[in-house]
Formats: sequence, C-alpha cells, structure tokens
Amino acid sequence: MASALSDPYFHNEEAAYAHVEARLWPTGPICPHCGGVDRITAVKPNPEKRIRAGLKRCGDCKKQFTVKVGTVFEQSHIALNIWLQAIALICSSKKGMSSNQLARILGVSLKAAWFMSHRIREAMADDSVILGGGGGSIEVDETFLGNEPNTFINGKGWRTKRGTAGMQKIVTVVERQGRARSIHVKSLRKDEIVRALGAADRDSHLNTDSAQHYRRLGLEFLSHEMVDHGAREYVRGDAHTNTVEGTFSIFKRGMKGVYQHCAEKHLHRYLAEFDFRYSNRVALGVDDAKRADNALKGVAGKRLTYQRVSARRPGAEARVVW
Repeated sequence: MASALSDPYFHNEEAAYAHVEARLWPTGPICPHCGGVDRITAVKPNPEKRIRAGLKRCGDCKKQFTVKVGTVFEQSHIALNIWLQAIALICSSKKGMSSNQLARILGVSLKAAWFMSHRIREAMADDSVILGGGGGSIEVDETFLGNEPNTFINGKGWRTKRGTAGMQKIVTVVERQGRARSIHVKSLRKDEIVRALGAADRDSHLNTDSAQHYRRLGLEFLSHEMVDHGAREYVRGDAHTNTVEGTFSIFKRGMKGVYQHCAEKHLHRYLAEFDFRYSNRVALGVDDAKRADNALKGVAGKRLTYQRVSARRPGAEARVVW
C-alpha cells in the first residue's frame, strides 16, 4: 500500500477490492457463509442493477458476499478505496490524525471519519502478542492520562483535584529495539500489574523503576534491575527505563496535541494505535507502505458495530456481541 496515495486502488473501488482480496484471500476467495472455496464466481458490477463491486457468489450455498464480510469494513457504505486512503493516512501519521482532519481530507462526515478511525484502531490491535523472551531485555513502567473530574470542594467552588486517583492508568511493556504493548488497568494493585505483565515473556531481563508493585513480580524473570528516579538515578549500566519513557512521550504528544480528549471506554483502541505504529516503525524496517499493509491484514475477524463503539449506558459495550 503506497503512502503517496498514488496507486489505482486508492482511487478506483474495483481495484481496491482486488487489492484487499489479494491480502485477505491469498489462496483465493473463501465463502464466509459455508467455507466453500471451489465453486465461487465473480458477479460483474452493474450500477443500473445495483450490483456492487467485489461481489461474489458461492455455488455451494448459493449466497452472495464480498471480502468485506467479517471485517471492520462490513456494512459500511463508504467506498473501499476511501477506506484504504484512511488506513494509509492514519498509519503514516506518527502522532495520529484527528477525525476532523480525516473528514476534511476524505470528504466524509465527521461522524463517518470518527467511526472509521475507531474501526482502523481495532484492526491494529493484537492482544495475543507476547514481548521479550530469548534472554532479551524488556522495560515496564506506568503512566497516567487525564485529570480528576472537577469537584465541588469544601464549599469553595468547582476545583480540579490533584493527584492520580481519578486519572486513567496505563502499564506499558517495551522490548529494547523492538515492539511495545500497552494495557489500560483499573489500578496499580498487584492483580492488575500481573494482568499487564501477561504480555511479557518471563525468559527476559526486566527493567523497571523502584515502584513496590514490581519487586516481587520481578523474581519471576531472569533478572530484575531497578532505577531509583526519586534519587535522580536514571541509568545504571544497562539498567534504565528510557525506552518505555520514550513511548510515553510519543503517546502523550499525540493524545494531548492531536486527539485532545479520550473517553476511558475508548482508551484501549488509542493504545492499540500507538503500540501498532511503534511496533511497525522505520527503525524496525517498516516504512509507511508496509505499515499500512500490516494494518490491512488485521481487519479480518474484527467486526465492530456502531453500537459497540458509541454505547452510552454503563455496560452497554459488553452486551453487544461481534
């Protein structure tokens, strides 16, 4: 996928279908209804008869489908070539791209751009990745995003509480010269830290700051080195957390400078976006074109409905199934 948006599949919907099919069906079309592969025929597009581009027909179950079924593109009325443009734009922007800017560039509504960006972030997510292993070094640290909601304090009016109690908490695991994975946790209690460290292979050398919640868990790794930031110690030989601090810098510049606000229920998707770009960066041999191609390969099996993204009632997202 070209970052310059010059290839035909960015401007022609039939070419876009052919491009996506080549990525998701490398061995040929597969019917999402019955799993058939042998008796699938292409239906020629015909706008007068409302036959859309990319339509296929399965001779086994007699049903029609496109490559969009079962992906983040399903049931979207936006042309597939516009989707590919959105993926390329978001993947090539180091600190993200706001829905307003995406809407202006693509010529779609703000609501459509917002929903597209969330679907693309869903495609970028990979909860199965395990970092480290093989005796390599990893770094783990936590950061905080947002502020405590304004509260009426001591009859003196609305004030913003200080501290981290009401802030969104994030634990990030980073391989040195490698990938990153960030997990939104409810608190920094032991059980939440254990859940976050599920992304770390124990056959690794662990580097953290001197926070108490890492001390006992560090015994599970090959070694555990800590630096004491409170004593202005930031590097001691190979012991440091500068790599993970660098990921936080990029993440916060994007969240504060580009997105500006993030509801807590959407935070995991923004984390997936920044983790994806960090894990597919130029230093690892991944350019803009390859990065967008990797995101496209992640669209399958991640059906995301509008109700799931925009639900307002407590617990509503959990009740919506894929």
